[in-house]
Amino acid sequence: MTDNQPPEPQSGPAPFGSNPPERTQQLPMYGQHQQQHFAPQGGPQLGQPGQHPSGGSAYPQFGTPGTHQGASPGPNWPFGPQQQPVAPTPAKPKRMGLAIVAATALLVGAAGGVGAAAVYSATNDTAANPSVTAPLNGNQAAPASAPDGSVQNAAAKVLGSVVKIAVASQQGAGTGSGIVISKDGLIVTNNHVVAGAGQGAKITVILNDGRTVPATVKGLDPLTDLAVIKAEATDLTPATLGSSGKLAVGQGVVAIGSPFGLQSTVTSGIVSALDRPVTSGDEEQSSTTVFPAIQTDAAINPGNSGGALIDLAGQVVGINSAIKTAGGSGQSAGGNIGLGFAIPIDQAKPIVDELVASGKATHARLGVSVGDAQSSDGLVNGATLREVTPGGAGDKAGLQAGDVVTAVDGKAIASGDALVAAVRSHRPGDQVKVTITRAGKTQEITATLGSDDGKPTG
Repeated sequence: MTDNQPPEPQSGPAPFGSNPPERTQQLPMYGQHQQQHFAPQGGPQLGQPGQHPSGGSAYPQFGTPGTHQGASPGPNWPFGPQQQPVAPTPAKPKRMGLAIVAATALLVGAAGGVGAAAVYSATNDTAANPSVTAPLNGNQAAPASAPDGSVQNAAAKVLGSVVKIAVASQQGAGTGSGIVISKDGLIVTNNHVVAGAGQGAKITVILNDGRTVPATVKGLDPLTDLAVIKAEATDLTPATLGSSGKLAVGQGVVAIGSPFGLQSTVTSGIVSALDRPVTSGDEEQSSTTVFPAIQTDAAINPGNSGGALIDLAGQVVGINSAIKTAGGSGQSAGGNIGLGFAIPIDQAKPIVDELVASGKATHARLGVSVGDAQSSDGLVNGATLREVTPGGAGDKAGLQAGDVVTAVDGKAIASGDALVAAVRSHRPGDQVKVTITRAGKTQEITATLGSDDGKPTG
């Protein structure tokens, strides 16, 4: 096993004091879950005219039109003696409609505090055809544009570049999300959104403007859970790709995608953590991947897979890929609990470029197999090198089996997965400084990372 593969589960009982590794799940597509309905089957739907929400009798009416209900108020209601009404002057027929509008507006406005304004508007209107649907105050209209740095402004810049992806095959159907990266139809998404399509499957892209266009797979990379598809369109709006390396914990971010098939959904939150080593896999755990994730509390749900995580400048900083669930099975366990994970865009860019160019991608390799190092109190504390591949990058740098890696480029390594994620955040040929403990002494070794030559399982 190389560093490009997560550690295989050990057979037999777990050692005393060890904790089973936590695993997130790749976001399943919408079609893999039973849809929830807002009313029981066969029961009354909420919101039907005259129908009580609980299924009871129809709502009572407030009274027969034109008939006074209840006792008349006394002569001193509400504040004292009232001036006797003066007999109205007969109105001309053409003003009759306005009088009725004024009376109706007064009765409706009595509860909302706009009765006086409505009466004034109706009784003083001089237009030939007065409008009763015009806003009471045009100055209260929503602003045409939101301020820079707001969620609204950031979302407006990217919404047109995030699409819904529908996949249909003999095995079933589902939906995910994707990010437009070129005007002529290139779209980046997660491998697990489209990898299960198989022979004869149909991929359809639903654009933000409502159009649907067919698409084909351009390249797949299961190791990083990335894929590129090509939609049959030439007028798309590509998103602006930012830099995940400039993110800071606590910074505001926005997630855009199609959770549970609900296209163009926007949620907001913050960056909860950076370089979080995440091991994710599909529901059957038939394929897994480890990557250094951006953790966020922006709501991410099944169907958000492949969608955009953006900063408040409207630039893509990550590709939503996995969530941590509360356990159990089924749709109730697959929703957002505030622990979502995105592939950093800095890691995704070179992979996407290679997928577009050749349909496959290369990955950095240290040439070691790893496991969790445990301290005397049973806590995981670093990555133990189980094997060092002869002639590999680690061997050339002087690493040995039994070394415990505690940091890479000054960043702490707490587990075997953390070392795998750290290596995958680099590219072949990069130099890294590996801090190790050997025979109780700490030392630093510089290694030049090798390449898997596009054969991650070889």
